[in-house]
Amino acid sequence: MKAINYWATDPAARAAAASFVDGSAIVETAIAIQQIPAPTFDEARRSAEVAERMRALGLVDVHIDTVGNVYGRRNGHAGGPGLLIAAHLDTVFPAGTDLAVRRDGARIYGPGLGDNSMGVAALLHLAHALERAGAANSGDIWFVANVGEEGLGDLRGMRAAVDTLGDRIGAAIALEGCEPGRIIHAGLGVRRYQISTTADGGHAWSDFGSPSAIHALVRLAAQLSQIDVPKEPRSSFNIGVIEGGSSVNTIAERASLLLDLRSAAPAMLDTLIRQVEKIVADARNAEPGVTFAIETVGDRPAGSIPREHALVQLAGAAYLAEGLGAIYEIASTDANIPLSRSIPAVCVGVCDGGNAHRLDEYIEPARLPNGMRALLWLALAATSE
Repeated sequence: MKAINYWATDPAARAAAASFVDGSAIVETAIAIQQIPAPTFDEARRSAEVAERMRALGLVDVHIDTVGNVYGRRNGHAGGPGLLIAAHLDTVFPAGTDLAVRRDGARIYGPGLGDNSMGVAALLHLAHALERAGAANSGDIWFVANVGEEGLGDLRGMRAAVDTLGDRIGAAIALEGCEPGRIIHAGLGVRRYQISTTADGGHAWSDFGSPSAIHALVRLAAQLSQIDVPKEPRSSFNIGVIEGGSSVNTIAERASLLLDLRSAAPAMLDTLIRQVEKIVADARNAEPGVTFAIETVGDRPAGSIPREHALVQLAGAAYLAEGLGAIYEIASTDANIPLSRSIPAVCVGVCDGGNAHRLDEYIEPARLPNGMRALLWLALAATSE
């Protein structure tokens, strides 16, 4: 891989970088993408829009796969290792969410604007800058707008992309809209469960004393809230959803919860999993008349490359060169999938922002040109011999 300073002096690369003197066009693209609802599992309209934009940019082999991922390729000139650059299409916000955008000083507010409409916009504008300037990437660059990154999407889009591209890629960059200079080179392992209870139920008065699916579930949830989680390695659990029952005066026949387990260490994640499975097994014995079921609904594999790896070093150099700093972290992102399959990968962002997954999510575009130039330097260096 050629160093960042090589590309910073290459005339075509510098011409591509000149596309990012002003970030206003990228912001407008991000807003246009954000205005198309794309809840996880319902990204089709956004996929179609991005495919049309990729075709207009001159990328080749543009297509949408069976899960909804959008692919476009920029041919390499010297047969170097291929590079996957992916930005997820989906958002945490359900259909019907008010997606109105408002501006307040340096901030632009809009649900899903930073996570991840800005990431998708950055993907498109990076491809545009490379095409317009004729910058020469050694290996092919695959630009992919993928589905299913959020929530119970369970990284299904990135799984499909890596399955499809296979040994045609030698490295991957997962692109998020925000937090420029945050370089994620380790994938946080995550296991998610749906735990369900069923009982006969009945009338709250005449059948009082009959087992309740809700009562049993909340007793189970109380046990789960006491899971032993160490400070090191950093680990966590969260009961994010509880639902069930039919009315206030009905003994519940059904109830369920969603549980999220995470750990920086795969062995500790296994320990948490065993704790949960024991709690459920004990509840089965302690709750006559109630049936318990546990189903895995999310399994994000862990993986990492060391901070000393060439790709991590290139990412750090690119963001430092643009004055954005560099911090190195572990998190659960689309990069988990290539990392878990021994494909070097990092996850990076391009724009300042905050309040992700909230209705008052915002971006601050002042440093967006710096973030885009850092992404450009990283992409070109990562495809060099």
